[in-house]
Amino acid sequence: MKSFGTLGIVVAILAVLLIAGCGQYNGFVDAEENMEKSWSDVQTQYQRRADLIPNLVNTVKGAADFERGTLEAVTNARARATSININANDLTPEKLEQYQAAQGQLSQGLGRLLATAENYPNLKSNAQFQELQAQLEGTENRVAVARDRFNAQATEFNKKVRRFPGTVFASVFGFEEKPQFQAQTGSDQAPTVEF
Repeated sequence: MKSFGTLGIVVAILAVLLIAGCGQYNGFVDAEENMEKSWSDVQTQYQRRADLIPNLVNTVKGAADFERGTLEAVTNARARATSININANDLTPEKLEQYQAAQGQLSQGLGRLLATAENYPNLKSNAQFQELQAQLEGTENRVAVARDRFNAQATEFNKKVRRFPGTVFASVFGFEEKPQFQAQTGSDQAPTVEF
């Protein structure tokens, strides 16, 4: 009789661990899916921006005798940025940093393009250029929102992975922390404006 009681306790403990493990696993899956959806949203917005760039470059080419180097820099930066594809399941700090650097180079190139366009009155008054510029500005805002949402989802996922008892189950099931977007180097410095 004693062995039956001990066996019952062991079975009860195993049942509790199984139920807790299933609950933890499902929680990780939900959090990871939310984070992956947010990552997809980030990529969608960056793709939207990349899709606008050829139209912007062609409009600039057609409307002005524009600096060739500026246009080539934007086109090359777009090619580099769109060549980096990262799956949310394979998201590492190094890969995210590489992705973010490529997108940052594209942002800088676009900034130079738009700043240089200020020197061309015909281009500034071109309705197609104005529309593309407005769409690009709106897309930059969408990118910022998507990145913020991704960081929020990654934070929630990372909390589940790091909190006890989740950390035990995370290591058993192979769930690891996910990286987040960081501020660009030098973004803590205000830009210099000269007149």
